Amino acid sequence: MSEETLNQPQLPPTSALDKLSNQGSENWFEYPVRVQPHHTDYAGVVWHGTYIAWMEEARVECLRAIGVDYAELVVLGCDLPVVELSVRYHRSIQLGMAAVVRTRMAEVTGVRINWDYAIESPDRQELYVTAQVTLVAVDRERGKILRQLPATVQDVLARLSASISQ
Repeated sequence: MSEETLNQPQLPPTSALDKLSNQGSENWFEYPVRVQPHHTDYAGVVWHGTYIAWMEEARVECLRAIGVDYAELVVLGCDLPVVELSVRYHRSIQLGMAAVVRTRMAEVTGVRINWDYAIESPDRQELYVTAQVTLVAVDRERGKILRQLPATVQDVLARLSASISQ
């Protein structure tokens, strides 16, 4: 980010993305990352697409931690593609820096699964990125949205939803 960009006035809060930085640490899955050369542009600043890859890695690992192996979903014929993505870049991260991708499932509505993200410094003093992602369950063979999530996925996500609402 250039100094000119940093000095521009901040946009007013527009969505739940801005609320993420005010959330406590409860119910967040943490996925540590360190910026490698292939994550950056020629100036040593993390390329914007890298953040999205980190978010996907964190989401897949979070699912694995609660008993949903993404590879098993694929074998069952279920895919969870991203259908909506909203990202707000607050501050850039440089080559060699460490960060933590924090993610949590926000809600499940039918076959839509909404996730929140915050990418922060390990000490949580710097907020780099906030985001929201919506996934839908798709039948891999037919390429159509499923009417409902597979029963095993519903069970695990229901337990996760229950822990979020407590």
